[in-house]
Amino acid sequence: MVWLLALANLVNRSGTMVLPFLSLYLTQSLGFTASQAGKLLSLYGFGTMVGSYLGGWLCDRIGAQRVQLLSFLATGAGFLVAVRLRSFVALAVAVTVISLVAEAFRPALLVAVAQHSKAQVRTRAFVLIRLATNLGMALGPALGGLLAARNYAWIFWGDALTCWAAAVLLAGTLGISSSRPQDQVPAAAPAGRTPWRDLPFLAFLGLIVVLAMVFLQLWITFPLYLKERYLFSERAIGAVFALNPILIALFEMVLVKSLENRDYLRIAGLGSFLVCLSLGALPWGPGVGMPIAVMTGLTIGEMLAFPMCNAIVARRAGTESTGRYMGAYTVSFGMAFFLSPTLGTAVYESLGPRALWFGIALLGILLGAGFAALAPRFRRGDSCCGA
Repeated sequence: MVWLLALANLVNRSGTMVLPFLSLYLTQSLGFTASQAGKLLSLYGFGTMVGSYLGGWLCDRIGAQRVQLLSFLATGAGFLVAVRLRSFVALAVAVTVISLVAEAFRPALLVAVAQHSKAQVRTRAFVLIRLATNLGMALGPALGGLLAARNYAWIFWGDALTCWAAAVLLAGTLGISSSRPQDQVPAAAPAGRTPWRDLPFLAFLGLIVVLAMVFLQLWITFPLYLKERYLFSERAIGAVFALNPILIALFEMVLVKSLENRDYLRIAGLGSFLVCLSLGALPWGPGVGMPIAVMTGLTIGEMLAFPMCNAIVARRAGTESTGRYMGAYTVSFGMAFFLSPTLGTAVYESLGPRALWFGIALLGILLGAGFAALAPRFRRGDSCCGA
């Protein structure tokens, strides 16, 4: 079952073309300012918050596979509508709706993986999903760069078609029994536990919001900086983006397997620090070498942080609260997407790119310390964080 979910996710992510180039499409093709583009991307984040909560809620009522299927179908249709829009108001509505239906998919996928994998291999099951995601994203942004160089409208068509192709594949999983492995999730929490009253978990979500706000600059201000500072073409920007999923596809499974018995929160803290430090180094070198080095360091940090965080949430939730915890977890990414574009572009324009990148480097120290401080609290509450 997990392999089928991974295959559908691979096809969907192979069409990840719009988001990496959305800020460039809005500024280069439609003539919006960076601040206007940031506001539209913030609306994407608002829709992400609502969609994440709604997706987690629906999983407990109609099933995780059905939520994913509906998300794919509606997202594809939304892209074909958005490509015809030109006004700020119309795009604001479209971006919000598209993000709402698109991001309902994320908690549904996480819930499905948690439901259909055994506890002892659950971390690797999440890594398999990330492997499929990143194999797809090795193709999507690179192909998107080629298409965007010719006509930005083509990236919307490409994204829509792959959404529908993934829906066709996923439809085959609806007939598979929803029975769960006997040891599905350790009973780390009493039945009906809510994430909104779990104080250590809320603190964890706060750190995730900050980490995601930093990471999302990869899609918001990073391409603008490569275009303005390094004079990269859309094709070159797509190639730099493709390095991230290629490295993940090659090394993440081995890396995570070697760390399964370690303290997951401390590893997540180290990964967060590396993500921030890598972006903070961006202004220090000219030429092609620095963006490649930044992407490499950021990818190593991502491989250390996000798989561990996925596993922490799945085990913290307990058997009866998986949908709610995964929904809350993905809401934190939506909140980051709501805040990050406006704040990132505001700092980028008013204080300059160097202030943005150096500020992110300082945040890395705070994130590393924050995750390390939470580790004892999680160990006392349950055994979710490794040895």
